[in-house]
Amino acid sequence: MTGRLRKVVRVGSKIFVIAVGIAVAMLAGAQRQSNESAWIELTRYLPYYWLLLVCVGASGLACGLGRRWVLVSMAAPALLATAVMGFELNAGESGTQRVRLMTYNAKLFAGKDSPASLRAVALEVARHDPDILVMQDVDGLLVERSAPARVGGPPLFGLSHVYALGQYVVASRLPLRHCGPANIDFPGETHRYLRCAFDAHGSELTVVTAHFKSPRMGLLAARREGVEGGTEWQQNFSDRMTQARALALQLADMPRPLVVAGDLNASESSPVIQRLLAAGLRDSFSVAGRGYGFSYGQSMRAGLSFLRIDHILVSSEIGVSASFVGEPGPSEHRPVIADLVFRR
Repeated sequence: MTGRLRKVVRVGSKIFVIAVGIAVAMLAGAQRQSNESAWIELTRYLPYYWLLLVCVGASGLACGLGRRWVLVSMAAPALLATAVMGFELNAGESGTQRVRLMTYNAKLFAGKDSPASLRAVALEVARHDPDILVMQDVDGLLVERSAPARVGGPPLFGLSHVYALGQYVVASRLPLRHCGPANIDFPGETHRYLRCAFDAHGSELTVVTAHFKSPRMGLLAARREGVEGGTEWQQNFSDRMTQARALALQLADMPRPLVVAGDLNASESSPVIQRLLAAGLRDSFSVAGRGYGFSYGQSMRAGLSFLRIDHILVSSEIGVSASFVGEPGPSEHRPVIADLVFRR
């Protein structure tokens, strides 16, 4: 390699390292903004493992530039792998009278509730042995979506207290009561969530399970049509914000302690989740989780989970001693589990 060519490669490597660092810093800064920008929201659904490979490549190029450049180049993958991708390292909280809650979008509908799928879901539930199980996208498992609610009946997955309505199923070993739906509609569609009360070691625990609108069609439109698909993406984001505002408003009148659990189709940094957190809730994984807690993505082409869109949110009266995700299974989603503790 001639001296001139070596100089060009060196300058190009420096430019690349700097550009990657600036891009990651801008991405991290944008995602910390509190405004409800649909375009910033779009970045929260990126498969960051590809960008992480780019960062690692930049660090590899920096090896030929000297120690100082290597140190500079390492800032980008470190920032991406922590702040942007949502790495958590939490000790959890202490307390007594543990209640294990599990939320699972099991996708047992539209012919997917085969005996093999049901067995796989049953094994995953048994593996974690929850006291309370809330499920979404299971219309047809116990009742059809348009049928009246099912109250009671035979145990489900070994849990004796059962309530099912539409796409939601709640099963518990703790007595439950006052179950019923309420609306979180958005323009053009009616959507519901489900609320139940439980006798939890002498306390009445209110649990809400919800399933917000999927971002899938909006993401596909943005990916395939670019700017022209932006209108559909913006409407999708607006609809989920409408649901979050409606639910947050209703949460204000609910008794505490309170849990909101389900497939909320947004990351914790999203304004969708932040709207719920502003109602006095905390994300269980951010209190007691370790690692990334990704619950979605393993069914896509790369086979890697990269989104934390299923959540267990708790009010301040509840401690969380542990929070984690389950294994990949018959569903596109992993379950999320939290050990709740009640502080006396």
